[in-house]
Amino acid sequence: MTLRSVPIVDRVTDAFFALDTDFRFTYLNERAETLLKRSRAELIGRVMWDEFPQTVETQFPDRFHRAMDEQVPVSFEVYHAHLETWFEARAYPSESGLSVYMRDVTGRKSQETTLAQHAAVVEAVHDAVVTLDRNREIVTVNGAIENLLDTDRRELVGEHVEVLTRRAGISDDDAVEIGRAITDVDVGNAAKRQLELPFTDAGGTDRIGEFRFVPIEDDVATVAAVVRDVTDQHEYERVVTSLHEITRWLLESDDPEEVCAIAVHAGSDLLDLPISGVWLLEEEQGYLEPVAGTAGAHDEFGGLPRFYPGEGLVWDVFESGDVERFDDLASVDDIYNPDTPIRSEIIAPIGTHGVLMTGSFDPHQFDETDVDLISTLVENTRAALDRADREQVLRERTAELERQTERLESVAEVLSSDLKQQLSTLSDALEAEEGERSTASRAETAENWEFPLAEDTVEATLDRTERLVDDVREFARNASAVGPRSRVDLESAIDDALERSRLDGERVVVERSATLRADADRFVRLLETAFDDAAARADGEVTIQVGLVGFGTADRSRGFFLLDDAAEIPPTAHEPVLDPTTDDGDATPTDDADAGIEASTDGLGLALVRAIAEAHDWTLTVDNGTNGGTRLEIRDVTTLERESGNSA
Repeated sequence: MTLRSVPIVDRVTDAFFALDTDFRFTYLNERAETLLKRSRAELIGRVMWDEFPQTVETQFPDRFHRAMDEQVPVSFEVYHAHLETWFEARAYPSESGLSVYMRDVTGRKSQETTLAQHAAVVEAVHDAVVTLDRNREIVTVNGAIENLLDTDRRELVGEHVEVLTRRAGISDDDAVEIGRAITDVDVGNAAKRQLELPFTDAGGTDRIGEFRFVPIEDDVATVAAVVRDVTDQHEYERVVTSLHEITRWLLESDDPEEVCAIAVHAGSDLLDLPISGVWLLEEEQGYLEPVAGTAGAHDEFGGLPRFYPGEGLVWDVFESGDVERFDDLASVDDIYNPDTPIRSEIIAPIGTHGVLMTGSFDPHQFDETDVDLISTLVENTRAALDRADREQVLRERTAELERQTERLESVAEVLSSDLKQQLSTLSDALEAEEGERSTASRAETAENWEFPLAEDTVEATLDRTERLVDDVREFARNASAVGPRSRVDLESAIDDALERSRLDGERVVVERSATLRADADRFVRLLETAFDDAAARADGEVTIQVGLVGFGTADRSRGFFLLDDAAEIPPTAHEPVLDPTTDDGDATPTDDADAGIEASTDGLGLALVRAIAEAHDWTLTVDNGTNGGTRLEIRDVTTLERESGNSA
């Protein structure tokens, strides 16, 4: 290099420095000083590798030695970590050394990296992306376009955008809308445009696409179109809308089983859940009872099982209260049926009412969308069942008010008849006494007169009146309604009833110990009233046998009986004693029936027993024993269970 050339080299924009054959600096221009952050005075005469040891690990040594040894120019790009800079280096050899030009290309490399990243992102996204030039010709497409239309990008690049609308089966009118959107974005009339249009994929399936058009800055392309398949989203929105419409059907029904049937078939038709069922909690028994199922479930399993506490995933999910998805039952422990062909399922609690379960023969058949939709379905079903319960309670209360009115009328009639009888007896006695007083002086009569009724008659009358008052109170507190049921020991309840009754406890024989679920207070009242009725029909001591019925037979329900040896109630009076106000129209009760009613009536008697039994959904019948006496039999006590051992 000559001194005359130095000012020219100083004026070039690239960094320039010269090295001799020992790689010592012989010259640096100002740009090189700035780039290397060292002055000429510091570097002239110094070996490059000593002053910049970091470059030993780069391409500089190899490329500079090659240029020097082979006397050929070299060029390369290198990143200088210490300077955090990308360089484009070009070295030209001469007999005296190397002339090196270096350009900072960090900005260009950064742009290339960004473009590469963007290209990678475009290729990786599921949305279809296409870029267009001002002539509406395709510049680039990504892999999603190729997959969507089952074509190769080489068949598309350079073609007019119409090739895409034709391949996608887009109608002429919609293609015109696409053209307008592209123009609006290209000329700056809109920052972006968005359309939702139907199209057809490579398999011939009708889809819905969201087309978004945005401007881009590129050497060639001016507009980018991004197409997203929103068919599933539209279907989801349609199903959710339909599920909410089904809510109206659900809320129109006040029958829980009908509500569950609507829910199951909605799931089958709308959500494509062919194997589904609903179980409701049987509160008295405490198990989940199947009440509705799809045809597919019944065809596959021949009916749905009942789930008791602790049995299987269904009960676990019901207790947890959270919807659960099981992707592969083969990997789940403690399932109800290890041999089930069901491989995946969703179990969704319907509040505290029960559960809805749907299954599939394939693993991993359900996703979070299915969970969301089923959650919506069961929530609507829960609301309908809540309403059905409220309607049921309202009907029961209305019916109970009607029954209570009838009972109070019955009580009034019984009291009226009883008081009339007592007043008639008193009136007859007073009239007789008045006749006697007419033959004697007032003073003598006043001195010798006594109450015409015997003392025992007065006590019996007062006792009867007291029991009538007790019965009125029982009816007034709504005898046909029961409180919470609990486990009751039959013998203990009998002992409690005997303490409150007029019967001698030693005269009650219990054949076998048992338990049942009942309103404990009302059940004791039932027994007490039955015992008092037997005592009222006995001239002296009475024995009552208590036994169980309905065990070991398929045609009769479980229950218990009370058989007494008091004066029997005749067959013609069996029904009238259960309802003292029985009106048979023109029929006239026989003398035996009247006698039976009179013999068995003490307070409201067996009418009260019947009311309490029916409040528990039990059935009371009156019959005569084989050897005489009266047999009360209470059936449909489904919770009655025998205990080991006998009791005398």
